[in-house]
Amino acid sequence: MLDESELERYARHIVLAEVGGAGQQKLKAAKVLVIGAGGLGSPVLQYLAAAGVGTLGIADDDTVSLSNLQRQVIHDSNAVGTAKTQSAEHSLQRINPYVTAIRHDERLNEANAERLIGGYDLVVDGSDNFATRYLAADVCEKLEKPLVTAAVGRFDGTLTVLMPHLADNKGNPNPRYRDIFPDKPDDGLLPACAEAGILGALTGVMGSLQAMEAIKIITGVGEPLVGRLLMIDGKAMRFETIRYKRQG
Repeated sequence: MLDESELERYARHIVLAEVGGAGQQKLKAAKVLVIGAGGLGSPVLQYLAAAGVGTLGIADDDTVSLSNLQRQVIHDSNAVGTAKTQSAEHSLQRINPYVTAIRHDERLNEANAERLIGGYDLVVDGSDNFATRYLAADVCEKLEKPLVTAAVGRFDGTLTVLMPHLADNKGNPNPRYRDIFPDKPDDGLLPACAEAGILGALTGVMGSLQAMEAIKIITGVGEPLVGRLLMIDGKAMRFETIRYKRQG
């Protein structure tokens, strides 16, 4: 149940007919794992906490550095040198004391992926490397967990939602990550943001869209980006969507 303070806090959600009190209750009961507390994970965590998601897992093994602060807005100057999970947890408590933050001070890998992902209802991937993205997609498919995944580079971003354990309204199985990105690129093939640079505000746009997709999935509002890849050209401020299907 929502107490009086929560009813006031979430009033702008509750007056939305599509969300209402029932949707807000779903958000409060939800458990979401956010992979990475960096450029994408920062706005994801902030908006999901503000929205009233009851339990937020934060998986990251890194510490805050000064060069992070240009885009990783969940951290501040005083957090430099501390664990990103600790800094993020502190910010979430400040944003919404009704939210429980669970720190996972580890990088998602083959050994821990099923344990970490298995404890949550939904996963939002804000990682910055292909190995983690493919691993998250594979394990979420195996454990039948919805996955909101995004990637950014310089001025561009992509976003999609994966639910390959479900079917569309015609009974066709939803696509997998490899149906849109068949082969994992070799390590080092594409430059990291430390080499290529990245516009800080772009991660805010993409992370906010990830949070919106997560909220839609939890509440059942609207149509998630399943089988659709949203592509954003930040320079031209152009949004395009392509459809993709299950290949086999």
